[in-house]
Amino acid sequence: MVKMLKVPEHQVAGHIARDGKLGPLVDDEGRFFKPLQGDARGENEAKFYESFSSNKTVPDHIHRYFPVYHGTELVEASDGSGKLPHMVLEDVVSGYSNPSIMDVKIGSRTWYPDVSEEYFKKCIKKDRATTTVSLGFRVSGFKIFDHQESSFWRPEKKVVLGYKVDGARLALRKFVSSNSLADSSSAPNCAFASDVYGGSNGILSQLLELKAWFETQTLYHFNSCSILMVYEDESILMKGKEDARAQVKLVDFAHVLDGNGVIDHNFLGGLCSFIKFIKDVLESSDNRDETDACGIENGK
Repeated sequence: MVKMLKVPEHQVAGHIARDGKLGPLVDDEGRFFKPLQGDARGENEAKFYESFSSNKTVPDHIHRYFPVYHGTELVEASDGSGKLPHMVLEDVVSGYSNPSIMDVKIGSRTWYPDVSEEYFKKCIKKDRATTTVSLGFRVSGFKIFDHQESSFWRPEKKVVLGYKVDGARLALRKFVSSNSLADSSSAPNCAFASDVYGGSNGILSQLLELKAWFETQTLYHFNSCSILMVYEDESILMKGKEDARAQVKLVDFAHVLDGNGVIDHNFLGGLCSFIKFIKDVLESSDNRDETDACGIENGK
């Protein structure tokens, strides 16, 4: 039986399988097929998944923040080049109808020792041009389901990569808002902040759990990895639903290195900075009044 694969509908960053380009595919059974890149990156990522998924020293509650790994498989590539090896992973948005998603690359640098001069220059240029250096993280892409319009709103990639500090802060507010997504002149209302970022099952609680692990783990150094945040606003707006089904996943492990007994300060520092921004949105949302959405002036 031929496996029916399709281009992921909800991918917001990375290599996208369109216009004859090589990229990931998904099936209807909740699996995500990521092609192994031709150089060492694909092999390195597969080795990481194999190591991590079988590592008994990683606590069970931490494993849930990583996509489940199902090995590798030869499948027809999205660029029409025939069968290529793909990692078979959990499709983290399977089961969501209209998920809002944000991809955030963590760390104040995306390069690491012993990389090629070409790769170093590419990384340092992008790190300095975005908020990677200044904040320890950068928003790589996001899309939000606009319940009023019954459609997704997604800013252009060049706009997202052009964000400075205020832009990153505004994106995190828009991500949990129900109004004015495409309107840059109106302040986001952060209507979903407490449901998505707050609470015992919210984004902040999950990030703090990850932080506690990164404060002690010395197994891996997660270079150029991303945090994926997912939720669904129908779960908040429709009666009978429990919560926003907010979840955090770590993705992109092509540049993970052995920790050699040393704490991953680059990732931990970026994660702490990101947590502070999430806390700020929550606090301003909790303190807002009817005339001052999110407790801020627009753009500040």
